[in-house]
Amino acid sequence: MTQIFLLTAAILGGLSVAGGAFASHALQERLAERALEIFETGARYQMYHALALLVVALLLSRAEAAQSLLTAAGFAFITGVVLFCGSLYGLSLSGIKILGAVAPLGGAAFLIGWGCLAVAALNYK
Repeated sequence: MTQIFLLTAAILGGLSVAGGAFASHALQERLAERALEIFETGARYQMYHALALLVVALLLSRAEAAQSLLTAAGFAFITGVVLFCGSLYGLSLSGIKILGAVAPLGGAAFLIGWGCLAVAALNYK
């Protein structure tokens, strides 16, 4: 799992940088200001959770205990990026309002990931 999480963190981080650059250059003239803000929020949260996934991978590589909690945190962060950030990207680019209803599910996944990480910290050796 460590290698998968490290690779996924690197890909998500790189895509976040690319998405942010794309938004500030290519989309700035094409999207309304609010849509651009939504897109940038997605890119920002994607980066935050790419870094969180990197931390999970590094802890997982050294953990003697709490491996299942760290693994759960990693998958929750990935799920959150897909649901939260993906729905914000889709909403900003398409204007389909129902996609905004998916974002809270991704936010819940983020919270689950942080909760698992917190409990893992209590059991970390």
